[in-house]
Amino acid sequence: MNRNDTRKAIESGKTVLGIEFGSTRIKAALIGEDHAPIASGSHDWENRYENGIWTYSLEDIWTGLQESYRKLCTDVFEQYNTPLQTIGAIGFSGMMHGYMAFDKDENLLVPFRTWRNTITGQASEQLTDLFQFNIPQRWSIAHLYQAISNKEPHVGEINHLTTLAGYVHWKLTGQKVLGVGEASGVFPIDSRTNAYDEHMLARFNERLAAENIAWKLQDILPKVLLAGDAAGALTEEGVKLLDPTGGLQTGIPLCPPEGDAGTGMVATNSVAARTGNVSAGTSVFAMIVLEKALSKVYPEIDMVTTPTGKPVAMVHSNNCTSDLNAWVGLFQEFTEAIGVEIGPSELFEMLYQQALIGDADGGGLLAYNYFSGEHITHLEEGRPLFVRSPESRFTLSNFMRTHLFSALGALKIGLDILFEREKVKIDQILGHGGFFKTRDVGQKFMAAAMNVPVSVMEMAGEGGAWGIALLASYMLRKEKDESLEDYLANKVFAGENVTTIAPDPGDVAGFLAFMERYEKGLVIERAAVDALSAR
Repeated sequence: MNRNDTRKAIESGKTVLGIEFGSTRIKAALIGEDHAPIASGSHDWENRYENGIWTYSLEDIWTGLQESYRKLCTDVFEQYNTPLQTIGAIGFSGMMHGYMAFDKDENLLVPFRTWRNTITGQASEQLTDLFQFNIPQRWSIAHLYQAISNKEPHVGEINHLTTLAGYVHWKLTGQKVLGVGEASGVFPIDSRTNAYDEHMLARFNERLAAENIAWKLQDILPKVLLAGDAAGALTEEGVKLLDPTGGLQTGIPLCPPEGDAGTGMVATNSVAARTGNVSAGTSVFAMIVLEKALSKVYPEIDMVTTPTGKPVAMVHSNNCTSDLNAWVGLFQEFTEAIGVEIGPSELFEMLYQQALIGDADGGGLLAYNYFSGEHITHLEEGRPLFVRSPESRFTLSNFMRTHLFSALGALKIGLDILFEREKVKIDQILGHGGFFKTRDVGQKFMAAAMNVPVSVMEMAGEGGAWGIALLASYMLRKEKDESLEDYLANKVFAGENVTTIAPDPGDVAGFLAFMERYEKGLVIERAAVDALSAR
């Protein structure tokens, strides 16, 4: 759309807003009728480690939301000389999983426990055994069951349990709901009914009765909705929370809140069977839409769903770029100390490009990027490590290559289960997230790790805020019986520019050699966790 058409669309409410709460940034994206972004706003934030818990405060949530929305409104006015007063539809997304428990008076009972916490190992094992379905430590139900096992006094007062996206949506609409993709990271979903699995609910409720807990699980969980369903509208109270200036109108419809995994699938057009995507940023996860169920339960593989309820195998690693970013920050300090002016983006580009000329296996170097625990490698806490032997080829290029490889190490272990043991077939993998920002580098190494071609879409760089905006647009504009897959393929991604990099045999062999070293060296990481206190 041209500038004049865009201004008219803004004034007539033909835009759609998506806001996603990521690990380090809250981003708002406004899109037009052609689904292209027309304005954006963001707010940086960081989780805190308080009393053994990774958390964000409620104040962090609302301050960040209002700031990202305010910056979006400023961007709209500066570009189009018109205020943002109404919107066709809104969608909210956030980091999946975690634990937000409220009492009957809507008070948060304990600080928000994010996906990053690895304090639910006992609950994860016991629920996996109870359900014969993998329940990862990040899942909301694992946090709840661990709180029950710990005899935490707040458990009996729980009236509502939700996620970050569900919490924001609830406060802005009054509706206690979740999109099915987000709900599948709270409690297992039966893909035949697109609802919480009734048999597993019954088993959990038996445990509640044995603990003399009065409520039943289905009474405290949000209602499950599918992509395209109406999920309430912006209330007067909601407007005050989103836009304290009161400039935004009430009554704007909202789509079901979704998790970052679901919005990543949408933003990469990876919601159909035999498609997949990899989101690589603070954490890294691969989502593979399955043709059939896996043959057995694997503790390394999460079973979740697309926003329409299709089964998805999810390999999730808690750690990806945090350690890389820390090392680049160290190099940035060095450049400043010697008086060299180089911007962060240029420095990242230069260092990432160095990795391309390193030895195929990283020169015998070894690194673990574990800022936090890593369930795939059975470590409850993390200690970032860099290790080399006297024979290692310690060069800048090998150093960077090793850290880029390390960012994908735990992910590789989980993916091997799908591709080698389960013989899962995929037609395309699309990458998105900060790992892919430097042209070709992250894409090339991901292709080596997965041994399949990896594609990056131009629009996929818009990320989860764009993905949830597309889901809100689908709810608003879909035709009768039009599937999400068809809507995305025909109305959003038709003609989209895609770059694809096939795996280089030398890189594949080098990554396998690195992984052999990586798996043998996990005893070093275990020793560091045991020997060095994180507090």
